[in-house]
Amino acid sequence: MNKLFKIAITGPESTGKSILSQELAGHYHTLWVPEYARIYLMQSAGKYNYDDLLKIARGQVRSEHAVEPLAERILFSDTELLVIKIWSEVKFGKCHPWIEEHLRKQTYDLYLLMNIDLPWEFDPLRENPENREFLFELYKSKLETLGVNYRIISGVGEERFQQAKSVIDQLMLIKT
Repeated sequence: MNKLFKIAITGPESTGKSILSQELAGHYHTLWVPEYARIYLMQSAGKYNYDDLLKIARGQVRSEHAVEPLAERILFSDTELLVIKIWSEVKFGKCHPWIEEHLRKQTYDLYLLMNIDLPWEFDPLRENPENREFLFELYKSKLETLGVNYRIISGVGEERFQQAKSVIDQLMLIKT
């Protein structure tokens, strides 16, 4: 059996994570794991508290584990536990130890950090239009601290897709 390459699409809100996840999964004829937080928050009319973030984190991990056996060679995850950790720390000033522990155990072959070069788009579930630069630098710093393989993805539309595809194709050549 071939190794499953796991790629996390991460970064601040309104940076095209969901769209890129779908496009990449379509291009590589595989599956992607949607952002569990969006589903959860839509069911709660956007209301949440600190304890809900643990439920969201566990739901994200469960969703990924459910999709993994069905994926073809690559699995794309539209968000992962770093997103929830940063969200929790920025919103509540703390992060649940379960999220911290499982973040350290994540096993992605590559993180694609979405740049903030796309305009912020309103969505009733989004909260941070003002501090995008701070959040982007926070993601970058946390990825470096974790010591993981990551690349910053920039550009608009097809340019963003092609940049991500190029990085993934290079990874696949190196790892196979």
